[in-house]
Amino acid sequence: MLDELKSVARKVSGERALRGLLIDCKRLLSERGTANSVAIARDLVARFDALPDDARPAFFERLARDFSPDPMAVLRGAQAYAAEPSADNLIRLTQLAEPPRQELLRRINRTPGGTASIVRMRRALLERLPRQPELLSLEADLLHLLSSWFNPGFLQMRRVDWNSPAQLLEQIIRHEAVHSIDGWDDLRRRLQPDRRCFAFFHPQLPDEPLIFVEVALVPQMPAAVAPLLDKASPPLPPERFKVATFYSISNCQPGLKGVSLGNFLIKRVAEELKRELPQLKAFCTLSPMPGFAAWLSKNPELDALPGLKRAAAERAAEAQQTLHEACEGEWSRLAGVPALEALSAPARGALLTLGAVYLLHATHTPHGDPVARFHLDNGARLERLNFMANLARPGLRQSFGLMVNYLYDLGKVEAHHEAFVHGDVVHSRAVGSLL
Repeated sequence: MLDELKSVARKVSGERALRGLLIDCKRLLSERGTANSVAIARDLVARFDALPDDARPAFFERLARDFSPDPMAVLRGAQAYAAEPSADNLIRLTQLAEPPRQELLRRINRTPGGTASIVRMRRALLERLPRQPELLSLEADLLHLLSSWFNPGFLQMRRVDWNSPAQLLEQIIRHEAVHSIDGWDDLRRRLQPDRRCFAFFHPQLPDEPLIFVEVALVPQMPAAVAPLLDKASPPLPPERFKVATFYSISNCQPGLKGVSLGNFLIKRVAEELKRELPQLKAFCTLSPMPGFAAWLSKNPELDALPGLKRAAAERAAEAQQTLHEACEGEWSRLAGVPALEALSAPARGALLTLGAVYLLHATHTPHGDPVARFHLDNGARLERLNFMANLARPGLRQSFGLMVNYLYDLGKVEAHHEAFVHGDVVHSRAVGSLL
């Protein structure tokens, strides 16, 4: 009985909080809100942050339903523009078609802490979206506004080093998403003179990194990640810096998912390093293939892949059969170091061939690799596949130890991006020879 009473009390409290929040939303959009928007928005932000988790779905539903455009008004505006496509009619139609919640969000953004609150709001919305697809229109509005507010032209790029504030260093440790940082000694090594870490910051979130990238300055393009992460390795002298290798990029704000940040950060860092270290000859990545093992384990129909010619498809099928026999029909065996070490030369070659097929011909499909799609769309060239390059548990599980080098030729990134948009994956001869 007591638990039931507590549940009822929480429900009543949540409904009361939701009503107060919706009243604040309407006040903020009113004439009074125009004159006193900062104070009302401050109250609204506080109410949203205090809203119980189980009341947030209802809030999002009301935003999507009650703060949408008037369909009949939009129809009349569209008819007027169709009858007379003048500038005035177009402006009027644009105003009518814009959801009122966009202006609501802009007014929330004016108050101190409003930007951070909207980012948190979108994070909560993204968690609900798979179960509430009717909220897609609200998500589209949030993504539209955040993409404008977090335009790279507004962002500040800063280098993170050992002298950076402890709070920032702690966030780097916490948010590292590719190769986890094993404490302060590990972080210290990643910030030595032959390493770089750069992050984007927004003026409204000055102490919170949005995204950061880690770079290793090395003599040549690396074929394995372990040497780059070795805490005990001595720093290299500057005269040996020939290649800048991007080996990790991590997003720190889930609420900014889908907002283009990483592609601009990599290019900005490359330009900065080129100015600082003119002896650098190349910019590349050492990247994971997080979707490869899952794709291969489903025994894909290789001859159905776009762009894979018949002869190449036959060779790929032979490689698939060779590797399948080598692991005795259990793809999961390839997620172990002993099994990889025991592979024959033909089986190793088969694994690399299938990796090349995946990157060259599956990237444009729904099952394509997200990391490949990011770098290739960013204008990089698929340069090399590396066998047993990542022997950490995630690397073995996700890609059977394979890693990829993508090459960033700063003078050709636009051409490579354009080729990728039109369905082509620009690649080296070494990668092409695997097929």
